[in-house]
Amino acid sequence: MSVEQALLTLLHILVFVYWLGGDLGAFYASRFLTKPGVSAERRLLAVKIVGDVDMAPRTALILALPTGLLLARETGYITLDRTIIWCVSAGFAGWLALVWLRHLRHGKLPRWTGTLDLALRWLVLAGLITLAIAALTGHTDWPLFLAVKLLLLAAAVVLGLIIRGVLVPLGPALASLSGPDEASGEATLNRLMGVARPMVVAIWACLLAAAFLGLWKPV
Repeated sequence: MSVEQALLTLLHILVFVYWLGGDLGAFYASRFLTKPGVSAERRLLAVKIVGDVDMAPRTALILALPTGLLLARETGYITLDRTIIWCVSAGFAGWLALVWLRHLRHGKLPRWTGTLDLALRWLVLAGLITLAIAALTGHTDWPLFLAVKLLLLAAAVVLGLIIRGVLVPLGPALASLSGPDEASGEATLNRLMGVARPMVVAIWACLLAAAFLGLWKPV
C-alpha cells in the first residue's frame, strides 16, 4: 500500500469514526431534552450541545462520498478519471463550507442558503442512487460492495432528511417551555424525540453495514 492509499484509507476511516461517534454524542445529549425535571434553560443548553456535536456527522456525511471515490480509485476498484473525482470533491468542499457557515452564523444568513443546502442533499441522493443502479445493472465496472455502500449512504441521507423534517416543530416546542404551555411543549418534545431516535439508530446500522462491506469487499 502506498502512502497516498494509506492516508486516504485513514481519512475514510475517520469519516466513519466521527460520524458514528458524533451521532452517539448527540444522541446522548438529546436525552436531556425529554428528561423529567430538567429546566428550560438546561434544555436549551442541551439543544446547543446537540447542534454543535452534530456537526461531526454532518461533516462526515459530506466527506463520505469524495473520500470513498478517491480511495476506490487509488486502490483500483474503479477507473473513474481522477480529474472528475477532484471536481466532485471541490463541489463537496463548497457544500461543506456552506453547512459550516450556516452553523456558525445561525439565523444570520439568507433563507436561500437553507434551500440550497436541502437541494444539494436531494441532488446527492439522486446521484448516489443513479451510481448504485448503474453498478448493479452492469453499466459500470464498479464492484458489488461499492454499489451497496452507495445505497447505504443514500439510505443515511434519506433518514437524515426525514429527521430534519420531523424536528421542524422543535423550536416552537422549546419556546413554549418557558410559558403557560410547558406541558404541551414537553409532550411535543417527547413525541419528536420518540420518532427521531429510531431513525438515528437506523443510520448507525447503515454505517456499520457500510464499514463491514468496506472491510470484507465482496465482489
